Amino acid sequence: MNIIQLVLVAVGVLALLAIGYTMVSGPNATKSSQRRMQQLRYRHSESTDAKVESQLKKAIAARKPKFQRAAGSGSRIEALAGRLDRTGAGWTLSQYAYASLGLGLAVALLMFLRSGSLGLSLGLGVLVGAGLPHMVVSWKIKKRTNNFNVKFPDGIELLVRGLRSGLPVTETLGVVAQEIDGPVGQEFKGIVERIKIGRTMEESLQETADRLAIPEFNFFCITLAIQRETGGNLAETLSNLSDVLRKRAQMKLKIKAMSSESKASAYIVGALPFIVFAMIWWINPTYVGGFFEDDRLIVTGLGGLVWMSIGGFIMAKMVSFEI
Repeated sequence: MNIIQLVLVAVGVLALLAIGYTMVSGPNATKSSQRRMQQLRYRHSESTDAKVESQLKKAIAARKPKFQRAAGSGSRIEALAGRLDRTGAGWTLSQYAYASLGLGLAVALLMFLRSGSLGLSLGLGVLVGAGLPHMVVSWKIKKRTNNFNVKFPDGIELLVRGLRSGLPVTETLGVVAQEIDGPVGQEFKGIVERIKIGRTMEESLQETADRLAIPEFNFFCITLAIQRETGGNLAETLSNLSDVLRKRAQMKLKIKAMSSESKASAYIVGALPFIVFAMIWWINPTYVGGFFEDDRLIVTGLGGLVWMSIGGFIMAKMVSFEI
């Protein structure tokens, strides 16, 4: 059995695992039946609370523009462009492609000079060239999202003060864009500019919400849509939303503190075998060289990678919490 056949076997095992996970994690029949029961309750109930809840759900469902598309539904290039835009760094597709290609070639050349194995060098070069830039983009998106969530309640409070002083909503959005720095000011500035060129406020907000994909900003858009449908005191509603977002941020920090020890253990357990193997191979290549030559050791190594990937996935799920 040569190396190509072993790689195909490993890919097949991983594909079977992915198919099994997809089959197990399908739609929940219990949740579907509960949604149908809720729809019947909204339709036939005489309760005021049920009618109000039904009206709010209709307002949320009707707030999206008719021509809205999910991010990345057109092509992978469109999805990548959306991710680069969410970083706020101004990176372009060409810069991302050149960085990935240059990094992959550099790693492949370094590994070929060190090991002399062309297949291993190309595989590691492709892995690093495709994976590391993706991780950097994800880190930038996460960092910008966190910065947005930190400043967003302050922006809502400023919006509330402007509304209570008698300013219209569009004017208060401009005040937030000028007074709040960072990602919040940038996004609100884009909303104000789109409103000035003739777009409606709801379309401008929805376009920003689709691009950011941040739950807190989606809550803000939903709140404005519900207020436009049902009426009421917008300043009081946004003040309550600001309080909810601050409590949500506090809950996230508590969960992060409680799960930090488990995450650190998972990172150490998952990364230690790879670090030790890389250090030994770099110091004494002949000691572990059999993993790239002997068929039995190759099979053992691929099996270990598969099982370690399963264990890492399970540990990631165990320390991941949705709020």
